[in-house]
Amino acid sequence: MSVTEPHSTVPQEEPTLKRAIGPGLLILFVIGDILGTGIYATTGKVAGKVGGALWLPFVIGFVVAILTAASYVELVGKYPRAAGAALYTQKAFKVPFITFIVAFMVMCSGLSSASAAARAFSGDYLSELTGDLLPPTLVAIAFILVLAALNLRGVSESVKTNVVLTLVELTGLVIILAIGAWAVLTGDGEPSRLTDFEATGTGYALITGVLGATALGFFAFVGFEDSVNMVEETKEPHRNFPRAIFLGVAITGTIYVLVALVSSLMVDHKTLAGSSGPLLEVVKAGGVDFPHKLFALIALFAVTNSALINIMMASRLCYGMANERILPRGMGRVLAKRRTPVVGIVFVSLLAIGLVSTGEIEGLGDTTAFLLLCVFAVVNIAVLVLRRDPVDHAHFRTPTVLPVLGAITALILASPLADRPADVYIRAGVLLAIGIALWAVNKAVMKARGEEDTPKGA
Repeated sequence: MSVTEPHSTVPQEEPTLKRAIGPGLLILFVIGDILGTGIYATTGKVAGKVGGALWLPFVIGFVVAILTAASYVELVGKYPRAAGAALYTQKAFKVPFITFIVAFMVMCSGLSSASAAARAFSGDYLSELTGDLLPPTLVAIAFILVLAALNLRGVSESVKTNVVLTLVELTGLVIILAIGAWAVLTGDGEPSRLTDFEATGTGYALITGVLGATALGFFAFVGFEDSVNMVEETKEPHRNFPRAIFLGVAITGTIYVLVALVSSLMVDHKTLAGSSGPLLEVVKAGGVDFPHKLFALIALFAVTNSALINIMMASRLCYGMANERILPRGMGRVLAKRRTPVVGIVFVSLLAIGLVSTGEIEGLGDTTAFLLLCVFAVVNIAVLVLRRDPVDHAHFRTPTVLPVLGAITALILASPLADRPADVYIRAGVLLAIGIALWAVNKAVMKARGEEDTPKGA
């Protein structure tokens, strides 16, 4: 066909993302995104901070997650485009620098979460199957590379893999709950642990101890915010997203609290705190003849699911930010044949590999939670600001009190009141410094191209 013909420009347009996710897949996607590394790997670390009453941080975390989820549901209904918190921040405040920092924090939270999952994969669960034959860091890096290759193949393949892994990890948690039910029926376990607080004293010390445990435990709830970056690949997003997000958070929150109760009932909090595979300790102590190696394999599938989705979401965030002119256009390049964001996948996978060497599960998980709590505070404020920006289609509207409470609780858990280690703030500070440097580079590129210094979605 001649390049001068009227329709010749159509095939030359950049390929767009494919709407391949229906309502059932979306609900499983949200559940699978939330479940995984947090509950399988950090339950013990939460117990180390709060003691046997480790169910309490998960209850508080559930409430905070629901408050912020309501804000995300309203915003994704108003603005059904990839980019999530970055898009909402730009529309609310119209300050490109703040928009970029928020977007960069979301991306880094996903990558630190994937890195925590990679560390969990190479820890006690894998050792149960292979012993200590494989170098953990090398295993973690290879793990990320394999997931990057799966993401490059296509969103349909990635989401279908997510469904399988979600069902597997749910099976593992059902096993834990069955062990707990058996323990209650047979009189095993130690109920007195459920009210045992590790924090000494009363008042301020007890509050900061619980807040610190809640801040770390909140890592288990992150993930629902990632799903909004799949809006351009979801069928009928206005109808499907509210149900998927609320159901996903409610189901996982209920499971988390029950698993925390069983873990404390069956295993001393010090034993849980010393393991990177705490739920395997529950199986071993359960008095049920369930193969330990099989449960370890289930747990490996669970942490794989977490990393897969986080790498997927971070790459889609790159795609969305590039379309909004927050990152250079090249970051939004889509692989023509597979219709996947190839540059974004390569970029985030390299960053995840770099993060693997910066910390262990607890530190990376706490960094993820801290970054997202800061973002959640901004999103909850943005939903209130954007009430003055009506749209011409119907969408969910959350009661005003929920984003107000969401912003307050997120700020409290992100503050020093949460008694988190200094290395979490240092790691987050370094990541933000990298973000500021990237912002300066991006501005220079946009100026050289003669482009406006405002995201096109503003």
